[in-house]
Amino acid sequence: MTSLQDTVAVVTGGGRGIGREIALHQARFGARVAVLARTAREIEETAALIATEGGTAIARAVDLVDRAAVEETLKSVVAELGPIDTLVNNHGSFRAFGPIWECDPELWWDDIEINLRGTFHTCRVVAPAMLARGRGRIVNLVGGGTGTSFPNGSGYASSKAGIMRFTECLNDTTKEGGVLAFAVDPGLVRTAMTELQLYSEAGKTHLPAIQQLFDDGINVPPTRAASLIADIAAGRFDPLAGRMLCGVDDRDVLERDMAGIVERDGRALRVTGMDMVKL
Repeated sequence: MTSLQDTVAVVTGGGRGIGREIALHQARFGARVAVLARTAREIEETAALIATEGGTAIARAVDLVDRAAVEETLKSVVAELGPIDTLVNNHGSFRAFGPIWECDPELWWDDIEINLRGTFHTCRVVAPAMLARGRGRIVNLVGGGTGTSFPNGSGYASSKAGIMRFTECLNDTTKEGGVLAFAVDPGLVRTAMTELQLYSEAGKTHLPAIQQLFDDGINVPPTRAASLIADIAAGRFDPLAGRMLCGVDDRDVLERDMAGIVERDGRALRVTGMDMVKL
């Protein structure tokens, strides 16, 4: 049975949707949880929900693009809850839809900065402290465009592909020290982000496939990713560190296939079908 008793988890983007479910699941399995996001009201609601279930949680409003603010916030989390065992980077932005020449350049870059730079900032603070203790797990959420093209969603896709490669690099840097990094794709979940894609004029114009997917019945419950991440935090999938796990995965099947995935170097960003120039 999954147990996170006597651990500390930090969940970014934890004020609603997938992030709220991740925070709730961490707490239900025994972790003390710090919930981070920019909107104080939402993360305070998440912390209150955890408290009503008998768990321990604190809310910290922070802009993850602000490096100094991230450093101070995580320092305060450690002071109040203790050393961080699990970091979940769930925060995300996807507001720039359309061909790049039609996208607002500032919105496009905001998506990159929030998603990728925000993940860099939290990992940069947490990983050294985990290495000093010889243990820790980091989970970075990826998504659409991570391994394939995402027409009219280039900023989001580029950031998520970047997070995937960043996760691989981070894991290869820290795994010998007992700190493991994972990527998780939650699947298509109905969230505030997808609502913007569905109902904004730009979304309806440039991303009609999202509506079609929902019409076809594809709507992954956020609990799928949250349960998976709880298992990752508990160590169930340690052999798959540096690789991508998915909310839609059957976790029992995934566990049975771990050795095969590693052997065939699956669930990773790889260039295939061409001869690579050796430098």
